[in-house]
Amino acid sequence: MEKTYQNLSVTPARRSSPERAVAAASIGNALEWYDFTVYALFAIYIAHNFFPGGDHTVELVKAFLAFGLGFVIRPLGAIVIGVYGDKAGRKAALFLTIMIMAAGTLLIAVAPTYAAIGVGAPLMILAGRVLQGFSAGGEIGGAAAFLVEHAPADKKGKYASWLQASMAISNIMGALVAFAVTSLLTEQEIGDWGWRIPFFIGVLIAPVGLWLRKTLDETPAFQAEQASLENKSAKTPLKLVFSDYFGHLIKGFAFSILWAVCVYVLIIYMPIFVQRAFGFSPSEAFTASLIGNVFLAVGCVSAGSISDRIGRRLMLAIAAGAMLVAVYPLIWWLQSSPTLTTLIIVQSLFCIMVSGYVGVAPATLSEVFPTNIRTTGMSLAYNAAVTIFGGFAPATLTWLGSTGIGYHAPGFYVMAAAFISLIAVLILPKPYSTN
Repeated sequence: MEKTYQNLSVTPARRSSPERAVAAASIGNALEWYDFTVYALFAIYIAHNFFPGGDHTVELVKAFLAFGLGFVIRPLGAIVIGVYGDKAGRKAALFLTIMIMAAGTLLIAVAPTYAAIGVGAPLMILAGRVLQGFSAGGEIGGAAAFLVEHAPADKKGKYASWLQASMAISNIMGALVAFAVTSLLTEQEIGDWGWRIPFFIGVLIAPVGLWLRKTLDETPAFQAEQASLENKSAKTPLKLVFSDYFGHLIKGFAFSILWAVCVYVLIIYMPIFVQRAFGFSPSEAFTASLIGNVFLAVGCVSAGSISDRIGRRLMLAIAAGAMLVAVYPLIWWLQSSPTLTTLIIVQSLFCIMVSGYVGVAPATLSEVFPTNIRTTGMSLAYNAAVTIFGGFAPATLTWLGSTGIGYHAPGFYVMAAAFISLIAVLILPKPYSTN
């Protein structure tokens, strides 16, 4: 049973400053996801430098397979960091994730090319992706639990929505850097050394996130859980998830499929897809991505706020239904009218639809599990979906794009995910309190 604040030895002042916690957690999350997603934005150049094979499609598939490898390790990160967060605290888990992410990003930034050291070069990229994936595996559960447990009871959706809004901000940061690099440098300069700039920037801003997370306060809900003797169990959080909440885990996994797919297909992969499928230039693709992510950031907070008033399920059902019926026609329109204006409109509409789902998803998934297993349960459900359906989506869709399916692949993929998750939304278990 969830505990109230009366058992806490926490001052009211600390419990009454959720805005500070949201700001700190969101900024740290934005910095971490910038490091993680910038790989996809420069995958074409990484492919040429580290996975040479003569054929550009094969090179890019290899680079995206390395991108996907970071997702294979995510379930392990979800388990280790999730359990750590349920035992040592949300703050400790958040601090650990950004430290590991910074190390992985630095490794990619300084890795010599294949021409310089041979097979050791792609191995260093793979090692960097493993560290990034391990870190990202524990990020969503710890950050979401931290946000909802600090939020007022009537603003959980709004506060938790900043988790995905901050990811949009990280995408904006990445798009701005990508736009600057592709606009100011020649194609040769980008291929030789310019692609490293975004990764070095990611390493340089990591200390800001470290400072923020070191100064955060622990959540009242976690402190209450730690102070309560009734909630102590001989079982570890991981055992509890599988023994007592396995049904919740499966439903949370199905719910998270669209969360993973819509982000990695419509937000992260789309700039690469439109270049290869419809002939857009890198600067055009990144410009549309930049504008679209502004809509994503604003839309996430708006959707979270609306869900506090009309309910999570209704908001999620509307967003999932929109993606089920609208994504394919929009891609078809872009194929028939490949202009920058059409690209900007389509990408903005994608981001608005995505925001309606992912802006509400963190609060929803956090309410699927009780406090004592919240970060473990969330991390496992979300990262299992991301690993299977999200991480390898760019590589899968790049390969499918070279077959008869062509530009239809992203639309069909998102539609299938929307159908599954729409059903999951309707059968999610009764929410647990996050206070």
